[in-house]
Amino acid sequence: MTSATPNGRAVALVLLALFALAQAAPAADPPPLAGVVNVNTASSDELQLLPGVGAARAEALLTLRKQRGGFKSVEELKDVKGIGDAGLTRMRPYVRLDGKTTARLP
Repeated sequence: MTSATPNGRAVALVLLALFALAQAAPAADPPPLAGVVNVNTASSDELQLLPGVGAARAEALLTLRKQRGGFKSVEELKDVKGIGDAGLTRMRPYVRLDGKTTARLP
């Protein structure tokens, strides 16, 4: 029985190390969005399809859109709290200012 103890410890250490690595790994990116979102006509639910946009940010987008009578440029989205350069970069491929919203999660 004592000969199995060192092997058991080694296995436990390996499992512990693998568990620690799994916990430290960044979360997987969400699946890419298929289609585009027209930020000038999209509903709250449609805006939430955009990367980094949850319910609160969607409402902030709707409020700003109403105040301004619509967005004239994609850059204006950075005026919404929580949307900076990095967030806009993630969103940009999926954002349109005119046309139909076609976005769907794959």
